[in-house]
Amino acid sequence: MKCTYACNTMDHTLSRRRFLGGLAASAAGAGALGGGFSSFLSPAAGAELASKQRQVLVVWLAGGASQLETWDPKPKTDTGGPFRSIETSVPGVRISELLPKTAMQMHRLALLRSINTNENDHGKGAYLMQTGRPQAAGMAYPQLGSVMSKWLGDEANPLPGYIYITPGGGGKGQSEAAFLGPKYNPLYLGNGSAPANTAQDPAISALGASGRQALRMHLNDRFAKRRRTAETEAYTTTYEQAQKLMTRRDVFDVTKEPAKDLDRYGSHDFGRHCLLARRLLQGGATFVQVTHSNYDTHNENFDFHLEQVGEFDQSFATLIDDLAASGMLQHTLVVVMSEFGRTPQINYLYGRDHWGTAWSVCMGGAGITPGNVVGKTNDRGTEVVDKQVGGGHLFHTYMRAVGLDPTESFEADGRAIQLAEPAATAIKELLV
Repeated sequence: MKCTYACNTMDHTLSRRRFLGGLAASAAGAGALGGGFSSFLSPAAGAELASKQRQVLVVWLAGGASQLETWDPKPKTDTGGPFRSIETSVPGVRISELLPKTAMQMHRLALLRSINTNENDHGKGAYLMQTGRPQAAGMAYPQLGSVMSKWLGDEANPLPGYIYITPGGGGKGQSEAAFLGPKYNPLYLGNGSAPANTAQDPAISALGASGRQALRMHLNDRFAKRRRTAETEAYTTTYEQAQKLMTRRDVFDVTKEPAKDLDRYGSHDFGRHCLLARRLLQGGATFVQVTHSNYDTHNENFDFHLEQVGEFDQSFATLIDDLAASGMLQHTLVVVMSEFGRTPQINYLYGRDHWGTAWSVCMGGAGITPGNVVGKTNDRGTEVVDKQVGGGHLFHTYMRAVGLDPTESFEADGRAIQLAEPAATAIKELLV
């Protein structure tokens, strides 16, 4: 499908297939992953891992997915559109008929239907949802992935703490970690390819490579004694991490999964990306983010959501089922979010526009009460009528769910900064 977007932003001017083109499978785990999911992690192993770490998976529905075609349908109203609502595995909880497989996983998930960020700009909305704070001149805050990487990550793990699987050719490469430092910026896996320069040079023997590394470390130690900075430390850490990855390069090859798993997740890019995310989490990655795009549906909203949500439903439901079966879901926080929702009002192009006033997020896993629905919008979905919250409340909630205290402070540039927005608190109704 080809789409002409009304907002005309650079992020949303590509056709669906071109924008999603290519992130062919890839991902992390360990050499043992070659045997497939069932042979890699048993429920007992997952339970043991749960006692040792917390992990986070974010599915980012880029462009702003419609809450009315996903988590908060309003059928038979003037704002509801053509789709029905369906029963889920939680009695009394209904979601859009476009999500039949996810509906069967609802007993493992929770819904928040009362978000009001009051932000309708793509960039500002994404910043707010990723950092828990509005953009402010002269101050940049770290993204959720960078925060989780710093406080939950394992220094001995060769996998970077923040891994972002993107459609197309990669990510922004900016300072998503802000004052936490470049060490906590994401590793972008654009087009599903392994990180650059991690392949062993066949012309160099193992002994030769070991000698080169010993010389590099000797010279680096001499350099660091006189010129050590945060930037050189980040470079050294990244280099050493890349070197470790060279011994596990095959973990980025999702084709090592059984054909039946590739089929279960779906033959489209997003299906392979979700399978890649599972492998990364199995390999011990702290924070993994996956993007599913093309939700900025100012025209033909219903046609595009029919296709997009159908892809999401198969892959996401399969991923949740696999994480639950392995025991990993109990220590992995899962969040499905966008930069905002879509307007209840349907425009003359049969589209929905940007809407930060009353929309929804789906969560599950570590620290979240399963089968729970918090908050409510009115019968037409035009405003929140119960338990209104914003981006700051969500950031507090994510941190509490994985055992972090969002009210703690740390020093940055001589200032004490609280981990999460001081004016907000966690949404206690969502937490176990």
